[in-house]
Amino acid sequence: MVCGKEMASLPCINDAYLLMEDERILSFGPMSSLPKTIEADVVIDATGKMVLPAFCDSHTHLVYAGSREQEFIDKINGLSYEEIARRGGGILNSARRLHDTTEDELYEEALARVNEIISMGTGAAEIKSGYGLTTEDELKMLRVIKRLRETTPLTIRATFLGAHAVPAEYKGRQSAYVDLIVNEMIPAVGKEGLANFVDSFCDKGFFTCEETERIIEAAAAYGMRPKIHANELALSGGIQVGVKHNALSVDHLEFTGDEEIEALAGSGTMPTLLPGAAFFLGMNYPPARKMIDSGLPVALASDYNPGSSPSGNMKFILSLATIKMKMTPEEAINAATINSAYAMGISDTHGSICVGKRANVLITKEIPSLYFLPYAYTSNLIDSVILGGRVVCRSK
Repeated sequence: MVCGKEMASLPCINDAYLLMEDERILSFGPMSSLPKTIEADVVIDATGKMVLPAFCDSHTHLVYAGSREQEFIDKINGLSYEEIARRGGGILNSARRLHDTTEDELYEEALARVNEIISMGTGAAEIKSGYGLTTEDELKMLRVIKRLRETTPLTIRATFLGAHAVPAEYKGRQSAYVDLIVNEMIPAVGKEGLANFVDSFCDKGFFTCEETERIIEAAAAYGMRPKIHANELALSGGIQVGVKHNALSVDHLEFTGDEEIEALAGSGTMPTLLPGAAFFLGMNYPPARKMIDSGLPVALASDYNPGSSPSGNMKFILSLATIKMKMTPEEAINAATINSAYAMGISDTHGSICVGKRANVLITKEIPSLYFLPYAYTSNLIDSVILGGRVVCRSK
């Protein structure tokens, strides 16, 4: 990971070559140092273009059924996220739709989204469950995520998020639902080996710090490291819980003060910011500038989901980070590559152009400078996407 002032540094080689072989980066450097003995099977001319590590999107919910555009209208008409949830909308709406969707249908819907984000430059993504809210449906989601991992070139990490919301049938009996997560869901997920991580929506109106700790401790027995939804709606204590339990990341963080920054300092927990959700919901943005100036690392992710961030366009996330959170383009790119790879536990193999790492890169169209990427915030500037050393997407 890169932290604080280091995030403003983004090494660049002009007139460079990049060699890839057997899905890995073999070598790179100035064209003047390209070995004359090299005979490549495929040569790509990137004159006037930029070659960057493929984006790593460390927080998504892209396995879901249908859409929720009616709630989009509800928001326009003045209802808050919490009010929509209390009316049976939000996550519970998605849970009902998912229950009525077959595993094959769910896979086909999600596959289209995976192909979409690949075309926009993403090479790795974390995907959460959390729209099942029953043992059977949570397992269904996680099996779809596993199938996506096995059938697409996208590097995928899976997160069990049974603690995403409390089902309607458990209203007034939240502790009983937590018991179900701890005693039935987690053992079932662990038995099938379906999740790398465990998550909990530790926030106002959702799950408490104490409930989150119970869930984290139960999942630890199955090797699931925590990644926590924290402080989206209030100063919930979720950041401190995450640091205490060595969470790989704490995500959202719209409400973050001096105590939270102090807790994160020196920890192994990555603050992950999701400006797409703040944009779509009309909320305050996380204090990225203050975090970086305090010496923290920061990661960026899309939060791709049907209710609060229906987009997986990481290039747009760069624009939001620079325009709304005053991150420099260099900071934003580091946050969307090497730091977001760290937030997925894959920074040793992804997130930067480095010999031996997986050959996941994107090639832009001809652009005048790196700064043009976030500046031209609606333009499609991705020319080609290479995953595992193979061109998987090329613009027409």
